[in-house]
Formats: sequence, C-alpha cells, structure tokens
Amino acid sequence: MLLFFLQVNWESLRPEKLFGVQVLERTPAGLTIAYLIGISILVFFLFSSFIGNFSRPKFNFELDLPKEVKKKLSSTATNRSLRMWQFVFVALAFTVFGYHIYWTYYADDYNEQFQALSYKDLRYRRTTAANLRGWLLDRSGKLGNALAYYEVGKNGEVERGYALDREMAHLLGTERGTPGLERTIYRKNADPMPEAWDVLTKIKSVSEEQKDVRITIDRDLQTYVAEQLEGKKGAVVVLNPQTGELLAMYSNPSFRITEAQTLDDWLKLEGNLRDKPLLNRALREYYVPGSTFKTFTMLAAFRSGLQNSIFTSREEGYIPFRGSRPILDAVPPCEPPYGCTSLNIAQSYEASSNQYFSQMAVKLGRGRIAEMARNLSISAVETPGDAVSARFFPDIWNTSDPKIASAIAPRQSTIVTGKNISAYDIALEGMGQGYAGQMTPFQMALVVSAASNLQGRLMKPKIEYDQPSKAYAQVVSPQQAAQIRQIMALVTEGGGGTGARVFARVRAAGIRTGGKTGTAEKQAPVYDEKTGKLKTVKKKRRNAEGKLEEYDAPVMYERIDSWYVSAAPIENPQVAIAVVVEGGGYGARTAAPIAANVVMKARDLGLLGDKYTPAVKTSTKSKTAGKKR
Repeated sequence: MLLFFLQVNWESLRPEKLFGVQVLERTPAGLTIAYLIGISILVFFLFSSFIGNFSRPKFNFELDLPKEVKKKLSSTATNRSLRMWQFVFVALAFTVFGYHIYWTYYADDYNEQFQALSYKDLRYRRTTAANLRGWLLDRSGKLGNALAYYEVGKNGEVERGYALDREMAHLLGTERGTPGLERTIYRKNADPMPEAWDVLTKIKSVSEEQKDVRITIDRDLQTYVAEQLEGKKGAVVVLNPQTGELLAMYSNPSFRITEAQTLDDWLKLEGNLRDKPLLNRALREYYVPGSTFKTFTMLAAFRSGLQNSIFTSREEGYIPFRGSRPILDAVPPCEPPYGCTSLNIAQSYEASSNQYFSQMAVKLGRGRIAEMARNLSISAVETPGDAVSARFFPDIWNTSDPKIASAIAPRQSTIVTGKNISAYDIALEGMGQGYAGQMTPFQMALVVSAASNLQGRLMKPKIEYDQPSKAYAQVVSPQQAAQIRQIMALVTEGGGGTGARVFARVRAAGIRTGGKTGTAEKQAPVYDEKTGKLKTVKKKRRNAEGKLEEYDAPVMYERIDSWYVSAAPIENPQVAIAVVVEGGGYGARTAAPIAANVVMKARDLGLLGDKYTPAVKTSTKSKTAGKKR
C-alpha cells in the first residue's frame, strides 16, 4: 500500500490538471457545491430521525417483542443512523478542509493577481483573474505596436504593461474612477456574481472580452500628437472623415496609468485643480470655438441653399438691430482685399469675416441653425440655462457595445436657438462666439469631418478597427461638399488666407489642405504658480436678508485660446484635425503650426493615401518591439 502511494503522480491531482484553465473558478465552485450537498443530506437525516421518533411501529409483531429485543433493535437502528451521520460529517469536513487547502496552497500562485484587483467581491476577483485580458493593438494589428500588453516583471510575474501610459491614459483609463476603454472592452459582458453550478458545469472558452482587440488609433501618430502639446494645455483630435476612424486623440496635461493605481496617487491627481490632469479636454471640456465655427455656418448656408448670398462689410461694423453693439472684423476697417466691400461666402471664409458670417446666421434664422446643429450632433437648446445642464452623448459613437460608447462619451456641445435670444445673439453664434461657446475639440473635429466627407455625410466616429463604418447624418450633398472643400483650401492657398504662411511647407510637399483658424477669448480662473491653489479676492454682496456679507470670489483673467481645424489632402481628405491650445494666442500662431505638423506626420505614416506615402515610412521606436505572446 505504501509503495502504491509513492508511485502516484500527485501532480496530476493538482486543481489545474483536473479543471484546466478554469482552475481559479471551478475548484472553489466544486467544493462549494459538495459542501451544500452534504449539508442537504445532513438536514434530511436529521429531519427523518425527528419524524421517526414519533412514528408508531409498522408491524404488529414488534409490539409483542420482549423489551430487551426492542432495545437492541432500537440501538442497532440508532447506530446505523449515527454511522451515516458520521460519514456525512466526514464528507463535509473534507470539503471545508479542501477549500482551505486550495486558498492556502494552490491559490498562492495567483495571490499577486488577486491583490492587484481593486474589487471587493472575492468571487468576482477569482473569475476576473481566471482569464488574462487580451492585448490591445493599434490599427496596424502588430504585436510590436501593442498599446496594452503583458510582460514579465522584475519578480518574474506577469504584469500588464502600457506602451503609451501617458499618451493613452485618458482613452484607456485606470482601475479607479470612471471606466475607460480598457476596462470596458475587457469586462463589458462580465458577470460579477456567477452561480457556483454555472461555473462548474459550463465550459468556458476564451471569451470575446479576453481576446486581442485592435483599435483605430495609430500608435506613432498618437505619440507625435502628444509631443506637439508638450508644455501646453489643450487637445488634438484626428479623425478619418471618410470612415469615422479615430486616428489620434490627446489631452494635455495628462498622467501616467502606472502612477494612478493607488488611492493616494489618484486623489493627488484629482486634487490638482490647476492642471486637471484627469480631465479629457478633447472630449469633455467646453471651449469657445471662435472663427473655426464659421465652418458650421458655411455648412448651414449650403444646406439651406443660401451659399450664394452676398453681404457687405462696413467700417462701422454690422449692427443686427438699432441700439445693438456693432460686430467688427478682426482686421482693421476697410483693409484690402476684402474690407468695406461686398463679399461672397468663399472670400469671407478665406478672410475670416465676422461681419459676413454674422449676417449669414441672422438670415439663416433659429430653425435652420438648430437643424444643422442636430445633424452635427450638437444639442440645440431653448435657453442658456438649458445649455448649462448639457449631458454626455454616447450615441455619437459607432461601437459594438453601448458600454464602450459610454466609457468614451463626449460632453454634448450646445448652441442656444430659442425664441428669447436676440438677433445680436444669433449673429454672434454665426462667428463662433456668444451662445455657441460650448464646443469640445471632439465636436469641432466632427464639424470639419462632415465638411471633408466626399459624400457630404457625418460619419459616426469609431474606435474599434473591425467595426463597420456608419453614417450619422447626411449634412450636405456630394456636390456641395466638393465646393466646401475648395473654399476651405483658400485659407491655406489664397493670398488672404489666415493659414497660408503656416502651411507653405505643406504645399511645398505637394499636399493640398483646407482649414480654418480661430481665436477665442474666455474668462478663466487664476491659480497660484507655487501652491496651485485658486486665487481669490474679497468681495461684498447682499444676502437673502438684504445685509452685506463678504465672500471669496475667484480672480479671473481673459485667456486667448488658439484654434485650428484642418482637412488633408483636400481632393480626398483622409484626416480631419481639430487643435486647441489654451492661452495660445491667435490661431495662426500656435494651433495652426501643430495642425501642419500633424498633416506632415500623417503623410510620413502613410495615412494620407498611397499617393502621398513616402518611400520609407518614419516610425516612433516601439516600446514593445520584439515582444512575444
């Protein structure tokens, strides 16, 4: 017998040998079910014994037996019952003992994985650790360009790694706070409380949540975009206007995923109100769009058949109604070539005429502006108060699962078109000021994307590479879209174009582009450079009782934000770009050079099409190069 036990291959009895890859789930599940069965048997025997004590003898002859015989028979039955209970108790003891052995010996191999998970429920932690997440790949699909992967750590343990842990932090998210792309993709169908019987009996193949996922982000372009915003506050969004693919999106300041895992680190990031590193400015920060919004007004004019309208630029400015403030152009009055003259829509877009697009907005009216807003995923609201309570808008995304769309949902941009606002307010909206001042960089990328689509459609943005493209709305006709693209090209090619000088090197490379500069003023709070705390000043106000009281009012300053939207190549746009730099000054000074750099980088990476692909592609050195599965 001893020799037999010595010859047994005990390794074959390890839980992972018996249950395969589902050892973390099935071992405790099996022990749990065995324990429940044992408890049920025990309860049954106890109940039967209790009932038996009150039952009469079943046979008459038992009544006539001697007392000694009856006692012996009763003792024998009791002994049999006790032996049965002993067996049940032993079985229960083994299940409990086995459960403890599992957690103290076998589960130790997975202890680090359990500790790394932040979930409170133990069963959820076991089922989550049972299958590692897949790799998150960029649009190339190559393992060497993986954005999230596994590697062997310093202690020889498998660890999750991030190639662009700062550049992709807002998109991927962390294990804390609002779920990001990674947590959502790999847990969208997870059941946090599976039943033990289901865990034990159901064969679990590699689920969709654990497979490698390929997204539309270009890793090299994402890295380059982040470099362009180094030392600046702002955001860059790059879309493919024909397919809706999100090629790059970055918000700065950012943070590192690997440095935001502990609660203390997270709270420190959350408490940084000056830089707001956790805020994804691209998706969820409102900005005044400035003259880039004239692209919206131009789209509305074409859709309404008003693209041939002529308006006059005057020295005193455009006055929407008697007594209103005049709306002036940014350039000095009557400056050639388009000052103090009648202008068409192409000349006005090239010169960025405030007077023209203000008059166009008034001519369009509230209804047409609201209609265009809805076709571009902008919420047209009745009052300024409605704009304050704007919501997130996941429906704009084209995803395989609504949870993915919710994880990266933008704040919906708004424009006020109600009856109670004046013609002056409508005029300001036409030039990207006033009640049009709640636009995200992502929204402006959608606007230029609609203007750049060959069919005149707004494509729903997508981030899953294999997700079929889908249109959100038919904005203008294909013929009108072609005209709009040529008008946009005047900004970078025309003599009076606001972006012509910056994009000279792009033209020299043989790439025709279209675009629009924007400059926007915004009241922003002042923070102390040393402490990072909000600066305040004492002011007085009357309370509900009419008495004066002091309060701390934030110190504000007028920040000038720099904007640029771009499309390239103009004959068949493959990139639609939106850039905003907080405090960057005039659009052509800061944002436009960044957009030009992004166009050239997209050319180098082959993203503008075969016609513009260089002989040798440039590539950012991959941090995961040479890694294997």
